[in-house]
Amino acid sequence: MKQTLLFTDALKLKRPDAFHVMLKPSGSACNLNCTYCYYLEKSKLYEKNPGSGMKMSDELLEIFTRQFIDAHQVPVVTFTWQGGEPTLMGLDFYRKAVDLQKKYAGGKKIENSFQTNGTRLDDDWCRFFKDNNFLVGISIDGEEHNHNHFRRTRSGRPTFARVMKGIEFLHKHDVEFNTLSVVNSYNVHFAAETYRFLKKTGSGFIQFLPVVEFENEHNTPGNLRLIAPIHQDRPRVAPFSVPPAQYGKFLITIFDEWVRNDVARYYVQIFDAALANYAGENPGLCVFNDTCGDALVMEHNGDVYSCDHFVYPEYFLGNILDTPLIELVKSQSQFDFGVDKRNKLPRYCLKCDLRYFCHGECPKHRFLSTPEGEPGLNYLCEGYKLFFRHAEPYMKFMAEELENKRAPANVMTWIRNKENQVVKPIVPGRNDPCPCGSGKKFKNCCMGLPIYRT
Repeated sequence: MKQTLLFTDALKLKRPDAFHVMLKPSGSACNLNCTYCYYLEKSKLYEKNPGSGMKMSDELLEIFTRQFIDAHQVPVVTFTWQGGEPTLMGLDFYRKAVDLQKKYAGGKKIENSFQTNGTRLDDDWCRFFKDNNFLVGISIDGEEHNHNHFRRTRSGRPTFARVMKGIEFLHKHDVEFNTLSVVNSYNVHFAAETYRFLKKTGSGFIQFLPVVEFENEHNTPGNLRLIAPIHQDRPRVAPFSVPPAQYGKFLITIFDEWVRNDVARYYVQIFDAALANYAGENPGLCVFNDTCGDALVMEHNGDVYSCDHFVYPEYFLGNILDTPLIELVKSQSQFDFGVDKRNKLPRYCLKCDLRYFCHGECPKHRFLSTPEGEPGLNYLCEGYKLFFRHAEPYMKFMAEELENKRAPANVMTWIRNKENQVVKPIVPGRNDPCPCGSGKKFKNCCMGLPIYRT
C-alpha cells in the first residue's frame, strides 16, 4: 500500500514537540514472576553483555536527562519510570535523578510517573514520592483471587497482601496513585467485582490493559518465547491472553456501572479515550491514536526501541551513547513505525463505521485476516465492536455536552430520566370503545382504573 504522508506527519518527522520515553533503569529485572509478563525474558537480549548488571549507570542517567529535557519544545516534561520493577534500583538512584532534573530543567516543569508492583514500598519510598510529587502507578489485577492467579513471586507465592500493604503506605503519606490492571483469561470473568474493588483501593484513575501474547513455535532473534506476530502467519495465542468477545463484555459491564454512577468521580482510561475520539479530540492513549511512534522505550544501557511492546531486535533504533536521543526519535525508522499504524489498516477497517473509536488499536494485535482474506485485522476487534456499539449512544450524549460546554457527567441524569420515565397511556373519550377490547364503552369498563387517573 502506498504510504500516505500528511502535513502533521511531516511536522512530526521534522521535530516532534513532545514524546514519551519509558525508562527501564533496571531492565527487565523484577522480584516477581507474573505468568503473563512479556518483559521478563527481555534479559535474553543482553545475555552476551552482562557487564552492566541490568542497572543504569549514573553517567547514562545524566546523559539521558540532559538529552530528554533539551529535546522537548513544551513547558512540561514527564519522566516515566518502569521495569521490570524500578524500585530495584534503590532510592539513591532516584534522588540522583531528581537532582539531575533540577540541574537541566532550564525553566521547564519536570514531572515523574513511576509504575511499580507495589510489593517493596515502605515509609522511605512513599516519603520520597510525596516530597518530589511523583505520580505512582500500582499494578494490581483486582480482588485477591484475581490478582494472585497470575501475579506471583519467583518462588510461586501470592503477592496480593504485599501490594495492599504498599497501597497502605501510599495512603499514609498522601501519595497520588492510580492503578493498572492487566485483563487476562481469568479476571475477565469478574468485571464488576474488579471495578468495584479498584475503586475501594482509593484509585481515582483506573487503567485496563488487555494482555495478548504469542508463543514462539520457531527460532526467533533473541531466542524469545513471547514474540511479535510478524514471525509467523498464524501465531499461537498464549493461554493467559484475554478472549476478544469476553473482553468486550468485560468493558460493557464496567461501562454500564461507570456511566450511571461514576462519571467525573472515577476516571477509566479507555472510556475517556473513547469519548475523546468520539468528540474529535486527542485520546491521550497511543493505541487509540490514528498513528503512533511517540512512546519509545529505553533500556538500562541506553538502547532505544520503537515501543514498550516492540522490544525486539527488529525494532531497535540505536543507543543514545552513540546517537542523540532526538535523532532516534525523529529517525525514518521510527517515523515509518508510527504512520504504519494508519497506512497498513486493511480495507475492512478503513470502511468500518466504528473506526474513529480505535483506529485499529495496537499494531501488535493485528494478526488476524479480514473476512475478505486481507491481513492486519486486530485480534480484539470483535470485543471492541461489542463495546463501542454499546457505548456509542452514551458517548454521543457526552460529546454533545462537551461541545455545548456542559459537563459530560450530565449523562447520569439523562440515563436516570430515560430509565425511570413512565409512559402514560392515551386516554380514550368517555364514550369511545374501551382499549381493553371488551366491546364496552370506556366509561362502562376501564375508565376507573388507576392507570387512567390523572
